[in-house]
Amino acid sequence: MPDTAGHTYDESKIKTLSSLEHIRLRTGRYIGRLGSGAPYDDGIYVLLKEVVDNAVDEFIMGFGREVRIEIEGPRARGRDFGRGIPLGKVVDCVSTINTGAKYNDDVFQFSVGLNGVGTKAVNALSRHFLVRSHREGRYVEAVFKQGRLKKQTEGATREPDGTYVEFEPDPEIFREFEFRPEHVERRLRHYSYLNTGLRLVFNGRTFQSRLGLMDLILDDLRADGSEPIYPPLHYTIKMLEFCFTHTNSRHGETFYSFVNGQYTSDGGTHLSAFREGPLKAVNEYAGKQHEGDDVREAMIGAIAIRLKNPVFESQAKNKLGNTEIRAELVNKVREELLQFFGRNKPIAEQILAKVEDTRQLRRELQEVKKLARERPRAISLRIPQLKDCRQHFDKKRDRGRGTMLFICEGQSAAGSITSCRDVNTQAGFVLRGKPLNVWELKRDAMYKNDELYHLMQALNIEDSLDGLRYEKVILATDADVDGLHIRNLMITYFFRFFDPLVHAGHLYVLETPLFRVRNKDRTIHCYSEAERDAAVRELGGRPEITRFKGLGEISPKEFAQFIGPAMRLRRVEYAPRPEAAPILDFYMGRNTPERRDYLLERLVVPAEE
Repeated sequence: MPDTAGHTYDESKIKTLSSLEHIRLRTGRYIGRLGSGAPYDDGIYVLLKEVVDNAVDEFIMGFGREVRIEIEGPRARGRDFGRGIPLGKVVDCVSTINTGAKYNDDVFQFSVGLNGVGTKAVNALSRHFLVRSHREGRYVEAVFKQGRLKKQTEGATREPDGTYVEFEPDPEIFREFEFRPEHVERRLRHYSYLNTGLRLVFNGRTFQSRLGLMDLILDDLRADGSEPIYPPLHYTIKMLEFCFTHTNSRHGETFYSFVNGQYTSDGGTHLSAFREGPLKAVNEYAGKQHEGDDVREAMIGAIAIRLKNPVFESQAKNKLGNTEIRAELVNKVREELLQFFGRNKPIAEQILAKVEDTRQLRRELQEVKKLARERPRAISLRIPQLKDCRQHFDKKRDRGRGTMLFICEGQSAAGSITSCRDVNTQAGFVLRGKPLNVWELKRDAMYKNDELYHLMQALNIEDSLDGLRYEKVILATDADVDGLHIRNLMITYFFRFFDPLVHAGHLYVLETPLFRVRNKDRTIHCYSEAERDAAVRELGGRPEITRFKGLGEISPKEFAQFIGPAMRLRRVEYAPRPEAAPILDFYMGRNTPERRDYLLERLVVPAEE
């Protein structure tokens, strides 16, 4: 029977996909984002992780103390020295969904890959995939393309037992990508911290840890020159390990969390329990009721747990969802810390002094907030830099989808946007010069700065994202050095004080053309030099080329198309604070001489023509 669009909907339209087809068609469900390999959590690293996970699981079960990883161009290789896949099941284990030993608690008790998908997804998404199992003097090797078996061989071998895997992501799915060594090394460091004694060798470089999460905390502190107030507190048993300390040089809280060796970048129930445990312990020891923020300010910590049946909120396994473990874990952390405080009273007193200092600073901030709220009320109820729109975002009621706030640089750019915007859904906020660099400032600085305070009020995000008034917050700055600097300062502002807004995917950058290439018949707007050169070739002759130095130079009529349906936006990608903080420390911190030397060493001077 035809539907209203004239299409026939009958049995022929119902399609059943094989497991292989489903992985290739719905790739994101299995490995998250595709990406180019630039962000840490791109899919190519998930593929590599699945291979390394299997090798590390062998070590956890007591077989093999070394894992070798090599990456050469687009091809990755991994070799463990564990038991090796049973030879009769080599093909099935890497190609048949829901096949594997990790369903058997007698073989793998604390594995992340409990769904029987891992290496099957790697296989399905690779244009070349090879697996070879060495076991008791025999080997079986299988070669696949896009998940389909191409060749299988077997025979005698003198190689030690274990499994070798090599793969090359399929360019039909991963258009342009590269494995970045720094991202691979970070993952391998995490593996080493969580598996003391395991030796991981990546392209000739060795990663190994003796102190577990203690090494993680000390390495993190060493990376940005932070000094702990007291030696990190470290507790470890087979099922649970945690470590933390406070510093005087950091702001906010920094936590790493792991489940069965998996880095859970979005936390979950284990992390929320770990954050609450010290609060309960400190309050019980001190006999006072401190706020969580007072106890966790400037704290850096890490927790790793092992579960037989972990429940993750997605295939990427970034967030743990086992709610039944929370109460027991909170109590375990609380009990262990109370015992530690009883044995180490000087350190307990240092922690209490840090908490009291933070509590006093919070009280002072409340006074600053009060003054900041009274100041605009006495002057005007309106926010002077805001040109508002008629509709507003309301996530709870599912209203205001598509609403956006453009954060503009100066009056001229704001004028262009204001005059051609959609007044129903597009608002503008005008920055007057360069905003304050807040990376190393405390929250009171935002309340003392009119511009940053008004922006927070315009967005309505002072306490949470619940009242966010615009679905998209868009940085619309000039494509010159000053504009890029302002963009970085605003990203720093949001990440420093309102990182949930970035994490939830609300922060964007507006792409505007750098060049206009035109002749009498056509006009082409170009967003890069390569697009400009292509436009010149396309138009032929000697077309007129205009270089836009700022948004204010683009006429309102012309600008309308750049914030209309064809608008180009780039979402500001979120990285967990432990990963992003060192980068912002370097580029936005007070290390000016070091940063200057770094930039001068990498300065590229164009050759004279």
